[in-house]
Amino acid sequence: MQHDLAVLEATVQAQTLLVEKLKHQLAVLRRARFGRSSEKLDAQVEQLELLIGDIEESAAETQATIARSAEPVPVAAERKPSTRVPLPAHLPIETILHEAPCVCPNCGGTTFGRIGADEREVLEYVPARFRRILHLRPKMTCRACETIVQAPMPSLPIEKGRPGPGLLAHVVVSKFCDHLPLYRQSEIYGREGVTIDRSVMAGWMGHVAALLAPLAERIGRHVRAGPAIHADDTTVPVLDPGRGKTKTGRLWVAVRDERGFGSMAPPAAVYLYSPDRTAQHAHALLKGCRGHLHADGYAGFGKLYEPDLLTGAPAPLIEVACWSHARRKIYDVHVTTASPAAERALALIGDLFAVETIICGRPPAERQRARVERSTPILDALKVHLEATLARISGKSPFAKAIRYATSRWPALTRFVGDGSLEPSNNAAERAIRPLTLGRKNYLFAGSDAGGRRAATFYTLISTARLNGVDPQAWLTDVIGRIADHPMSRLDELLPWTWTASRPPHAQAA
Repeated sequence: MQHDLAVLEATVQAQTLLVEKLKHQLAVLRRARFGRSSEKLDAQVEQLELLIGDIEESAAETQATIARSAEPVPVAAERKPSTRVPLPAHLPIETILHEAPCVCPNCGGTTFGRIGADEREVLEYVPARFRRILHLRPKMTCRACETIVQAPMPSLPIEKGRPGPGLLAHVVVSKFCDHLPLYRQSEIYGREGVTIDRSVMAGWMGHVAALLAPLAERIGRHVRAGPAIHADDTTVPVLDPGRGKTKTGRLWVAVRDERGFGSMAPPAAVYLYSPDRTAQHAHALLKGCRGHLHADGYAGFGKLYEPDLLTGAPAPLIEVACWSHARRKIYDVHVTTASPAAERALALIGDLFAVETIICGRPPAERQRARVERSTPILDALKVHLEATLARISGKSPFAKAIRYATSRWPALTRFVGDGSLEPSNNAAERAIRPLTLGRKNYLFAGSDAGGRRAATFYTLISTARLNGVDPQAWLTDVIGRIADHPMSRLDELLPWTWTASRPPHAQAA
């Protein structure tokens, strides 16, 4: 028996050491990801997370086996300093009183005096529940003139419809935040004994999208008014009934996020759906924008960087290229060829991002000084290295193409050095695109171009709420319940960054 316990304890120790090693590898992989990572790197991270979780579950199972097999340990000996995070203060508390025996087990006495109490908190989960809410409006008649009086029916999000604001918000968040298609939600509700057909929920989504569209438009105006915008796009399969297959649509995003240089302007993201990737859609996304644009090398943005030759008006936007894109192309070469020159370039780019980690959140002037002092020498060394490498390798090689991608955009890639309100990468837009790729895997496709436009509306609302640290479920529940009767002139009161001012902290947690 003792031998078996020793083997189990050794197994737990080995599993613990392996978990620590894998966590270190996971941390290294995460630090290597700048913006949207290559699929291979993402797959490695996901596999490590799954492996660590599986090993930790095995270790816990082994420890439970040891606990059942070993001799009881005195309470005083088994206590260790607690490292648990306190439970959130906003959670309701249910107290269960466990009365002491009424007869002393030692002498049989029945008179007791209280000397204290032990407390132990347990975190429990109560599954979400549906509720039937009956709105009862008594009709009253005036005894003097027989006039009938009755309280007006509160406005509902969908007139003559059954869903309340909380249910509608839950369906929206489940689909566009938790990536659960409507048919899966229908199956989940069915297990709770509530039948809601997928087509019924689809109708709800159409009504809610129309109801919230003005709020999404207001968010778009706020984004486009920013002095520096981040933009990106991704594919989305869309059903094409005429051909009996899917076509490729696009979801575009523009992000305003000035927290990197300490600005108090609220962060926000606006999405736009288009059936293709022609330049006109990129221009529609950024219509009215003035200032700087962080983006990749998409040619459709090119006209936005050019002055109007007919009117003499200056270019509406100034290009700020993305070091994450440039790095990714070199990284792909390094993975394939293990080139020392590519490794050296990656190290220098890593030094650039290390400087940004130090100065993140500081005022623009301080960031600019730090970049001039620290980043400029790194950029100079990197350019010399890239040009020297390009001169000695084949001009048709993938490495040469990666180098030319960077050197041909050098002014745009280095523009961030002279302006502390700019960023060296387009990571803000890439982070806003990433949830769409998860949803795309679960939805398989959008039902139509109209469905793509509705998705853009909901992603605008949910992403902006999360950027501002607001729980999308709590915010949308309140907004859906109020917006139908809310004056359009005061629509800004419902924006996430305004709404938080009168809400409890736990409702603001993303």
